Amino acid sequence: MDTHDHHHHALPLSMYIGVGATLFILTGVTVVSAQIDLGSTANLILAMSIATLKASLVALFFMHLLYDSKLYAFIFSVGLFMLTAFIVITMFDTMRRDGIYDHRAVKIQQEAGFYKDIHEAAAAEAAAVEAAGDGEHDAPAPAAH
Repeated sequence: MDTHDHHHHALPLSMYIGVGATLFILTGVTVVSAQIDLGSTANLILAMSIATLKASLVALFFMHLLYDSKLYAFIFSVGLFMLTAFIVITMFDTMRRDGIYDHRAVKIQQEAGFYKDIHEAAAAEAAAVEAAGDGEHDAPAPAAH
């Protein structure tokens, strides 16, 4: 025997249409706000807030969490809030990441220092061999390292 009073809530069609219209309007607000430069932080907060509101509307009305046990709605809302908070915090970190690197937009060395030392030693050896010789080509070639 089930001791829980569990019955389905049939919502009027006008409620579904109203929530659907609100979701469409919020989608339009998202598109319009993406075209306006409010600064990266404000755009991020606005977009994430709208997305959270839309997800909450879907969960509360289309998934009927509003009419189920309030504990389920609370747990879902806290989970959704935490997910949003973690995503926003991660986005703040990735958006500010370029400020911590010193070598941004600096030309990369074409050769590493190790190879530069080898080339300098080979050039010095070749110059010494050429200076010691009398112009003849019977001098030994520099050793390869």
